[in-house]
Amino acid sequence: MELIFEKSKPGRRGTTLPSMDVPKGAKIDPGHKRAREAELPSVSEPEIIRHYTNLSKMNFSIDSNFYPLGSCTMKYNPKFTERIAGQEPFTSLHPLNPQLVKGAMLTQGALEIISNLEEALCEITGMDEFTAHPMAGAHGELTGIMIIAAYHKHRQGKKKYVLIPDSGHGTNPATAAIAGYEVKPVPSDENGVMDLDMFKNALSGEVAAVMLTCPNTLGVFNPHIREISDLTHKAGGLMYYDGANLNAIMGKARPGDLGFDVVHLNLHKTFATPHGGGGPGAGPVGVKKDLVPFLPVSRVVRKEDGTFRLNYDEPLSIGYISPFYGNFSVMLKAYAYILLLGKEGLIEASENAVLNANYLKSRLKKYYDIPYDKGCLHEFVLSASRQAEKGVRALDIAKALIDRGIHPPTVYFPLIVKEAMMIEPTETESKETLDRFIDVMIELAELAEKDPGAFKDFPKTAPVRRLDEVKAARDMDIAAL
Repeated sequence: MELIFEKSKPGRRGTTLPSMDVPKGAKIDPGHKRAREAELPSVSEPEIIRHYTNLSKMNFSIDSNFYPLGSCTMKYNPKFTERIAGQEPFTSLHPLNPQLVKGAMLTQGALEIISNLEEALCEITGMDEFTAHPMAGAHGELTGIMIIAAYHKHRQGKKKYVLIPDSGHGTNPATAAIAGYEVKPVPSDENGVMDLDMFKNALSGEVAAVMLTCPNTLGVFNPHIREISDLTHKAGGLMYYDGANLNAIMGKARPGDLGFDVVHLNLHKTFATPHGGGGPGAGPVGVKKDLVPFLPVSRVVRKEDGTFRLNYDEPLSIGYISPFYGNFSVMLKAYAYILLLGKEGLIEASENAVLNANYLKSRLKKYYDIPYDKGCLHEFVLSASRQAEKGVRALDIAKALIDRGIHPPTVYFPLIVKEAMMIEPTETESKETLDRFIDVMIELAELAEKDPGAFKDFPKTAPVRRLDEVKAARDMDIAAL
C-alpha cells in the first residue's frame, strides 16, 4: 500500500479551510513563523477517504472481529457511551477551569460525575472510598501498593515482602518491586489456586501484602479466600485485589466482603471501553477506611450545600500520582454504562461472561488439553501440548486464527501452563459467534493431526505475514524504527 505522500500531486486539494482569523498585518514574533511551507500531501478528497478507509481495513478491529483475548474482560465499546463522551460540553471542558467563579458552576458537573462514579464503585466492590486518579490498571496497582506502603510506614511496621501466586499477572511482581518490596511467589496446587500450605509457610510478620486476582488467571475462584484474608490480617499484612477479572463476580461477590483492603479496577476493561490498542485507560483504586488517609490528592469532596470542591489538605496522602484527575472520558463512559445497566444488568453481564466461558470449555475439552478442568468463571486455559507433539504450538494456532478472522487468545500465559491459550469470550458475544469460534478451533485441532506442516505458513491473508522472530531479536534495526 502506497504512503499518502506517494499519492501526492502538486495542486490537488482535498479540504477547504475556513477564513484566516488572524488580521492582516498583525505583528507575529518571527520565531513563531514557518521558515518554509508545511510538508503536507496534496491529494483530492476521494483519495484521502479511500486511503484511510483502506488503511483501517488493515487493522484487526473489535468492530469487525471476535476477540477471545484472555484476562482482559470486556472487548467492545458500546456506541452510546462514545456518543456521550463525545458531547461538546465534555470535550471542551478544561481541567484548569476553576470550580466556581462568582457562583457560576464551571466544573461542578464533571466533579459530580467523578464523585458519583466513586460511590458506585464503592458499592460494587465493598470498599469505603475510591480515587479515580490512576490512568491504567498497572498505574492503579502501583497506587494501591504505594498506599499499602504508606500505611505500614505510618504504623512503623517493618515490612519486606509481598506474596503473589505463580499464576498472577506479570504486572503484580513488577509493581511490588517498584514500590520497594521483595516478591515471594507462592506455587499453585493441583486445583490451580494458590497452595494454602505453601502460603502459610511463606506468611510472616514481614509480609506487607498478598496480591491476588480473584478469580485467577486460570478462571478459577479460590475457595480459601476468607481463610487467606484472615491469616494475612492476623500477621499484620493487607490484602490487595487485582481487579482485572472483576466481571466474573460483579454483583455476586464483593472484594471488600471477601477480606480485601485495596482494589484496583480496570474501567477500560470492565466498564465499556475496549482493552488494547494503546487507548486511554483508567484504573481507580478503592480502599477500606483505615487506608483512606493515604489516598492520592486531590480528593473530590461533596460540600454540605451539595456542590463539590477539590481537597488537597491530606497530610498522610501519597501525593500526586497523575496530572489533574485521571482520564475523565473513560470515567464518563464507565459511569454511563453503570447507570444504563444498573444492579441487575451488571449481574447479568457477569452471568453471561461465566456462561460463555463454560460453554466454550465444555465444547473444546475433547480437542485440547485442559490442565485444570474445574468449573471456570469468565475465562479458562487450554493447552496445545497435544498439538505440540505434532509440531504445532500455541503460537501456530494463534497465527492460524488470524486467517479466519479471529483475534488470537492470550498465549503462553499463565506461565504455569505449557502451551497455554487463555480464552475469554466475555459477556458480549452471541452463541452464533461462539459456535463459529468452536468450529474453527476444532478445524485447527484436526488440521494439526492431519497436516501439521501447514501451520508454518499462517497467517496467509494478513497484511503482515509470519515474521522471523529470532532474526528480529538478534538483528534489530533500530535506525529503521
